[in-house]
Amino acid sequence: MKIGLSEHFTYGKLLRFTLPSICMMIFSSIYGVVDGFFVSNFAGEVPFAAVNFIMPFLMMLGALGFMFGTGGSALVAKTMGEGDKEKANKIFSLVLYVSIAVGIIVAILGVVFIRPIAKLLGAEGELLENCVIYGRIILVALPAFMLQMEFQSLFVTAEKPKLGLFVTVASGVTNMVLDALLVGVLEGGLIGAAVATAISQAVGGIVPLFYFARPNSSLLRLRKTNFDGKALLKTCTNGSSELLSNVSMSLVGMLYNVQLLKYAGEDGVSAYGVLMYVGFIFLSAFIGYSVGIAPVVGFNFGSGNKKELKGLFKKSLCIISVGAVVMVSSCYAFSAPLSKLFVGYDAELLELTCNAFNVYSFVFLLAGFSIFSSGFFTALNDGLTSAVISFLRTVVFQVGAVLILPMIWGTDGIWWSVVASDAMAVLVSSIFIFAKRKKYGYI
Repeated sequence: MKIGLSEHFTYGKLLRFTLPSICMMIFSSIYGVVDGFFVSNFAGEVPFAAVNFIMPFLMMLGALGFMFGTGGSALVAKTMGEGDKEKANKIFSLVLYVSIAVGIIVAILGVVFIRPIAKLLGAEGELLENCVIYGRIILVALPAFMLQMEFQSLFVTAEKPKLGLFVTVASGVTNMVLDALLVGVLEGGLIGAAVATAISQAVGGIVPLFYFARPNSSLLRLRKTNFDGKALLKTCTNGSSELLSNVSMSLVGMLYNVQLLKYAGEDGVSAYGVLMYVGFIFLSAFIGYSVGIAPVVGFNFGSGNKKELKGLFKKSLCIISVGAVVMVSSCYAFSAPLSKLFVGYDAELLELTCNAFNVYSFVFLLAGFSIFSSGFFTALNDGLTSAVISFLRTVVFQVGAVLILPMIWGTDGIWWSVVASDAMAVLVSSIFIFAKRKKYGYI
């Protein structure tokens, strides 16, 4: 049964509505893990380290799509809540057209400058060459990848979360099958893995364009539009926190790699890669929930339904708290088999990765609250507050921790820095939640 944005949401209805977005984000993470599995086990340790080394830079560029998607989704949902569906569709179309143009320009610049950027980050020799090869192939598909990230939010706003999940699954299956064929069977190595990922991103980004360009049963459709600088600026400011969060995560990821090369060598980079692959699966559940509930929050904010807004906030805190306990327990319990899946061929690297997992698992007890808080303020069209939370969590706290704690505890300090930064982010998020409660009426 279709669930509309204007309905009253019980726990069951809220979970049913957000489940496609949660699954969509988790599945996106899983097929990234599969990519890493094939590279690690069939291409070797150096190509695997190269993928993990250059991936933060690639994700930083792709995060522009997440900005357009979350920011545009919040504005479109609010506009629909105010009763102006025609304007909402024009904003939707404008956001997509602009993001395609931006994606093409950024992709070209990325291809040109990826070698000096990889060098600047510290890559040398074989590691550098692998970074350049993998990165340039992925960058060809960057405009499609940006669209894929946008549609993860916009499908929900269009009241088609299940269709969004279907597209994500199709993209993921494409990647998995091509990984098995190009890397496992044809022994295409790093190039095969990059081609598989690029094609899957094209599926995830281009197929939805055809859907929204034709008459459809959703709330949104691509159409002619006028340039609206105010709406575009609002979209970018709304989504700035998500852009900042993703860019910051990528920059911090680069810093982690630099620190790990210093303290643990290429093994440290590989271990961190495993943490990021598996960790993002868990964090994707929180991100997916935040993406899924955002249009509902935006709609009720636009329509002035504070009673429903209070219910959504309270239920969300309960759901996230239960999810956090389940995740940290699961990660701690399965750290050894998950590590072995990727680096079981090297006993020393396996031990390093298992130790890292045992520390890193505590992140999931904390991260969900700050991720939800940032997404909640984006949905309320308060991009500034959302951006401040993201900036402090992913830049100030993490950078400070990863620079200071390794001086005290060595390599273990790098793993603990993520936990420490998220603990501080929870405190900051709580302060903003309390301070803004009267303005928005969610408590």
